[in-house]
Amino acid sequence: MANMSASIALNRFGLGARRDEPLQGDPKSWLRNQLKAYEAHPAALAAAPARIVVAEQLADYLAEARATGQQRRRQKQEPEMAPAAMGATATGDAAMAENNPELPESARRVIRKAGREYYLSCVAARTNAALVTPAAFVERLVHFWANHFAVSADKLPIIGMSGLLEFEAIRPHVLGRFADMLVAVEQHPAMLLYLDQAQSIGPDSMIGTRIAARSAKAPGLNENLAREILELHTLGARTGYSQTDVIEFARALTGWTVNGLTRGPAARAVGNSGAPGSFHFAERIHQPGARNILGKNYGEGGESQARAVLSDLAAHPSTARHIATKLARHFAGDEPPPALVDRLSAAYRQSGGDLTALYRVLIDAPEIWSAAAPKFKTPWEWSISALRGLGTRQIEGQAAAGLLQQLGQPVWRPGSPAGYDDIAASWAGPDALIRRVEAAERLASRAQGLLDARELAPKLLPGNVSASTAQAISRAESPGQGLALLLVAPEFLRR
Repeated sequence: MANMSASIALNRFGLGARRDEPLQGDPKSWLRNQLKAYEAHPAALAAAPARIVVAEQLADYLAEARATGQQRRRQKQEPEMAPAAMGATATGDAAMAENNPELPESARRVIRKAGREYYLSCVAARTNAALVTPAAFVERLVHFWANHFAVSADKLPIIGMSGLLEFEAIRPHVLGRFADMLVAVEQHPAMLLYLDQAQSIGPDSMIGTRIAARSAKAPGLNENLAREILELHTLGARTGYSQTDVIEFARALTGWTVNGLTRGPAARAVGNSGAPGSFHFAERIHQPGARNILGKNYGEGGESQARAVLSDLAAHPSTARHIATKLARHFAGDEPPPALVDRLSAAYRQSGGDLTALYRVLIDAPEIWSAAAPKFKTPWEWSISALRGLGTRQIEGQAAAGLLQQLGQPVWRPGSPAGYDDIAASWAGPDALIRRVEAAERLASRAQGLLDARELAPKLLPGNVSASTAQAISRAESPGQGLALLLVAPEFLRR
């Protein structure tokens, strides 16, 4: 590889160089070959929990929370209840019961497991896969799409499921068709629970009409998933859809729910129909009738109605443009080059949403191969490139999660369906840089003086080490200080 081209291939397209990994061939061929070398299920993912394990314990917790709520409701109706008990609130809602000190120990144990063991094992699996992958370009794309279809591990049911969305819905489809990834994501329990779709009830569905007959309160149609699919996952904001389209799409999506992890009327609609955590279409809460969305009519068809909408959204020109813009921003700069956006959008439309066709456009894009470093590394990108550069092949989940928490980008916890920002302004503030300096010093100290930054720098940044950086490293008072200076050098902070 030519030196600067090698640095771009390693850092702009990949996740940073490994000091012990020789490169072969020219940069573009090396990247294209990674499309063949990618593993959807690498060995590192074996550390992640099986979905059924996470879901079954969550289902047990929800069942106990419901039982606790029902018991309190019965006690509340008894006239001889003690005043203290009369003041208790009984909801049956798992989110409310989570902090209840009277909840059985087994339920609290599930909270601990979901919040710590499952999440941390998934963080370890993701990080270790990135550290040793032979296809760092594709691994970067996995992280890109996981952020595009973001969930946030803040709600109890999502903590253990957040990583599984990436492993089960993103990784198998990262080299496939966008339409297939879209359906896999929207039917995954993490997304259905995160955006409250699992609880959404059609007002005129079988159960919806029963609720309306017994109560003045209308059943709960939830628009969250429909809105985020249109605004974030497919068309993009301000692309011509209306509030009416959102509502109609939300009605089409009713019935898309999860076995064993719902509550209230939705739980009764699902019943014991399958393994906990699996997707389920519940006809009894689906809004009947045809839908008109973005000017097209969708006849009655149960689960297939929303599937048909997703298929059309995936093929929409606005979706092609939205995805092209985000990919161009990620690889070529915070201000996406218009010509690159045009070429990516055209490749998407002409290929029918074949994602590999877009990746080949990226590999051949002259805008990405310019000498300027257009992107400031996010905390995740910086951490992975630093660990790879130091030769780390494995890290514990707690250590990885703690590092990313300190740097301000906790894994799978953006706090919003929009995911983490992909622009320098969000990551390059003075406080953020101080945190990276502190982290760099800790990482460098673990090398115990065994690495010489003067020799390592040209391996990690071939053809891209400035004279000032080389001088600063050579004047370092110790090998550890030299390594720390390398990890926070301007060339290393950008890609």
